[in-house]
Amino acid sequence: RLGSVVAYFTSAKFLLYLGHALSTWGDRMWHFAVSVFLVELYGNSLLLTAVYGLVVAGSVLLLGAIIGDWVDKNSRLKVAQTSLVVQNASVILCGIILMIVFLFKTQLLTLYHGWLLTMCYILVITIANIANLASTATAITIQRDWIVVVAGEDRSKLADMNATIRRIDQLTNILAPMAVGQIMTFGSPMIGCGFISGWNLMSMCVEYLLLWKVYQKTPTLALKSAKVEESELKQLNVKKESDMKPAEGVQLIVEKDVTGFGPQQEKEVSCTARIAEPFITFRDGWVAYYNQPVFLAGMGLAFLYMTVLGFDCITTGYAYTQGLSGSVLSLLMGASAVTGIMGTVAFTWLRRKCGLVRTGLISGVAQFACLVLCAISVFMPGSPLDLTVSPFADISARLFESEPLPTIASPEDKPEMVFATGMPNLLNGSTTPANGDPEMSPEPVPLISVSLLFAGVIAARVGLWSFDLTVTQLLQENVVESERGIINGVQNSMNYLLDLLHFIMVILAPNPEAFGLLVLISVSFVAMGHIMYFRFAQKSLGKQLFVCCTPDPKAASDSPPPANTSTV
Repeated sequence: RLGSVVAYFTSAKFLLYLGHALSTWGDRMWHFAVSVFLVELYGNSLLLTAVYGLVVAGSVLLLGAIIGDWVDKNSRLKVAQTSLVVQNASVILCGIILMIVFLFKTQLLTLYHGWLLTMCYILVITIANIANLASTATAITIQRDWIVVVAGEDRSKLADMNATIRRIDQLTNILAPMAVGQIMTFGSPMIGCGFISGWNLMSMCVEYLLLWKVYQKTPTLALKSAKVEESELKQLNVKKESDMKPAEGVQLIVEKDVTGFGPQQEKEVSCTARIAEPFITFRDGWVAYYNQPVFLAGMGLAFLYMTVLGFDCITTGYAYTQGLSGSVLSLLMGASAVTGIMGTVAFTWLRRKCGLVRTGLISGVAQFACLVLCAISVFMPGSPLDLTVSPFADISARLFESEPLPTIASPEDKPEMVFATGMPNLLNGSTTPANGDPEMSPEPVPLISVSLLFAGVIAARVGLWSFDLTVTQLLQENVVESERGIINGVQNSMNYLLDLLHFIMVILAPNPEAFGLLVLISVSFVAMGHIMYFRFAQKSLGKQLFVCCTPDPKAASDSPPPANTSTV
C-alpha cells in the first residue's frame, strides 16, 4: 500500500498536476494583482486597467493561431520550458518595475514632465501582455497536448485528468486572489509586488524541474510528428499538388528556380516569404479550425463567453447596485466554486454512463435550464429594468462634466473588480458609486430579482464546467497531433473575441436599468451556443443521438470520426 502511494506521488500524472497547480496559482495572483496595481498607480481611475484588458484580449485574438503554430513546430520540452521562462521572467520584471514606480512615483512625475512615468505604465502593460501570451502557449502545450500523451490511449484516464485540472483551476481562482489580497491589505502594494515576484522566481525553478521529470517519465513526449501524411492534413489550407503550405511553396520555388534569379532577387523573394508567413499562418489556422469535425462544438463553447452571467467584474458591479455587500458576494463566489467542482464530478460520471458527446448535450440542457431563472429575474420585483432610460445618458454626462473620473467607493471594492477573472471592470466606476451610496438610495431594493439571478448563475456552473470539459476532450481526441497547437490557439482566439464583444456590449449599455436586457442577450447567446453543439452531436451520432444512456464502457467513446476522414 505504501508503495502504491509513493508510486502515485512520483507518477507523471501527479507531477503534471503539481506543476499546473503552481503555475495556475501564480497566474491567478498576478492577474488579480496587476489590475489593482494599475488602479492604485493611476489615481483610482480604471483607465489603465481597461487598456490592459483590451490589449490582452486583442493580442490573443490576433496571435492565438501564430502561438499555436509555434507550439506545433517545436519540440514539446522546448515549447514548455521556453513558455515557462518567458512567462515567469516577464512577471518578475513587471513586479520590479511596479515596485520602483511605487517607491519613486513622486520623483518620476517631475522628470520629463511625467513622460518617464507614462513610459513605465506602457512598459508594464507591454511586459504583462507578453506574460499572458506566454501563459497562453503554456496552457495550449500542457493542457491540450502533454495531458493527452500522458493519458495515452485511455480516454477515461484523459477525462479524469481533465476534470482534476479543472478542479485545480476552480480552487486557485478563489484562493489565490484571497491570499495576495490579504498581503496587499495588511502590507502594501509594494510588498504585494515583491511577494508575487519572489513567488514566480521560486515557482519557475520548481515547475522547470517538474516538467523535466514528467518528460523523462513519459518517453512518448519525445515523439512528435513534425509532418504527417497528406490524408491527415486534409483540413489544412495546403496546396493539393505539393502538400505544402504557401509559405513553404514560395521557398520551394526559390530553391528550384534559383538559377533564374540573381542573388538580390532571391533575397527579396525570401524576405517577402518571411514577412507573409505570419499572415499565411493566421489564415491557415482559421481555415483549419473551420474544417475541423468538432468546429461547431468549439464555436458552441466560444459563444458561452458572450455573457454577463458569471462572477466577473460586470456582474459584481451590478450586484453592488442592488444592495449586496462584499461579504455576501464572497460567499456566493465560494458557492460558485463548489458548483463548478460538482460540474467536473458530473462530467466524469455522465461520460461513463452516456458517452462524451451526449454528456455535452445533457450539460447544455442543464446549464440553459438554470439560466432560465436569470431570464425570469429580469421581470421580478427589484429588477431595475427600464428600457426608456438612454444607455448613453451616463456616458454623455461624464463627457461633459469637469470632475475627474469617479474613485472606487471603498477599499474592499478593489479586489471585487477583478476577483473572478482578472479582467478589468469597465463599468464599476460608472454604476457602483452612484447607486451604492446609501445616502442616494435610502429605500432598500427588493432582493427577489437579484436572488433569482445569482441562484441561476451559481446552479448553471454545474452544466457550464461539464460542457467545457466535454468540448475540451473532443478537441483533444479529434484534432490530429500535428495541429493541436494551432487549432487550440484559434479556439482561444474565438473565446477572447466573444469575451471582448461582451465587454463592448456592456460599454454600449452601461446603466443598471439596461442590465436586464444584457441578461436576456446573454441567455440568447448561450442558447445559440448549445444549438450549435446540438447540430454537431446530430452530425456525429446520427440516429443514435437519443439512444438511452448505458453503463457500457464502450459508450464512452462516441466521439466523431477522426479528423482525417470527416469534415464539417
